[in-house]
Amino acid sequence: MSNSTPATIEDVARIANVSIATVSRAIHMPEKVANSTRLKVNQAIAITGYTTNAMARSLRLGRSNMILVVAPDIGDPNFSNILIGLENEARSHGYGVLIGHTQNDAQRGLEYLKFLNSNQAAGLILFTGILPFGHQTMTARLPPSVGVFEPVFNGGIPYVGVDDIAGARKAVDLLIAEGHRKIAFIGDSRTRLAYSRRRMGYDAGLDAADIGTDLRIVFEGDGTIESGRLAVEQLFMRDTLPTAFMCVNDQTAIGVMIGLKARGYDIPRDFSVTGFDDVPQAVFMSPALTTIRQPRTAIGKHAMSLLIELLSDGQPAETEILLRPDLVVRNSVSAPSRARR
Repeated sequence: MSNSTPATIEDVARIANVSIATVSRAIHMPEKVANSTRLKVNQAIAITGYTTNAMARSLRLGRSNMILVVAPDIGDPNFSNILIGLENEARSHGYGVLIGHTQNDAQRGLEYLKFLNSNQAAGLILFTGILPFGHQTMTARLPPSVGVFEPVFNGGIPYVGVDDIAGARKAVDLLIAEGHRKIAFIGDSRTRLAYSRRRMGYDAGLDAADIGTDLRIVFEGDGTIESGRLAVEQLFMRDTLPTAFMCVNDQTAIGVMIGLKARGYDIPRDFSVTGFDDVPQAVFMSPALTTIRQPRTAIGKHAMSLLIELLSDGQPAETEILLRPDLVVRNSVSAPSRARR
């Protein structure tokens, strides 16, 4: 295909060797098309780049075939794989994806809603955990919307993510099984629901092991490497040391490991550390980080599938879909040393 000539549905039909009507059904009603035919159509779409013209088709049809994805930080290691799941599912239903990068700026989030107000986007995927402040003045009502990765605080919109409580419980159960009883939780938050749910899993695990509150150490944090490093510094200043650190995410865990190593400690001989997310850096840490793996691509797929149900005026069977996390055991956890028990 020529880069200067937009692909057409006729191009897709010709390459896939099917009718134009079959291409249309494969895009808009894939469940009514045989798997082998749908595969041929999807391959032809990929070759021609036809789905990249979703905006143009939207204008011709008088409705939008674009989904707006609003994220606070596209550099977050979790974002790319979730986006793959979102985009693949959107493409299979004839939708395109617009990415709004707010850079944690509330005003930017509000500006992206102009796409909704001008009917350039049919639906909304929110990574931010909050609805843009003042969105009521920008658009009369939000379109069908789904929260992903972070539940939307007081938003009342469906959510797809990982079971944070179950994941945190797996991490704390591992530490307890290794013999740890004084376990610090780093990264508690009053505003981020995913983090507060992980704190709930931490408490539930300690409760089940009959470990009292006097042995629990909890620090708030914002999920950054620096917040993990600072937590270590504060613990040493207070002279209140755990034998293990259970961190709200991998970035926090990496900060904790940096802080401990800067003081000359060995992991896991002196302290054990666990994370949450299983970002790519986790396996390259020294030692490799024991963590909880999120099924990120599957989260994206389920979130987009749920949004498309809403766009079809359907009533989804579930308003919260929580996928199962997996414990990934590497080398950052061992039994506590006798000196620190």
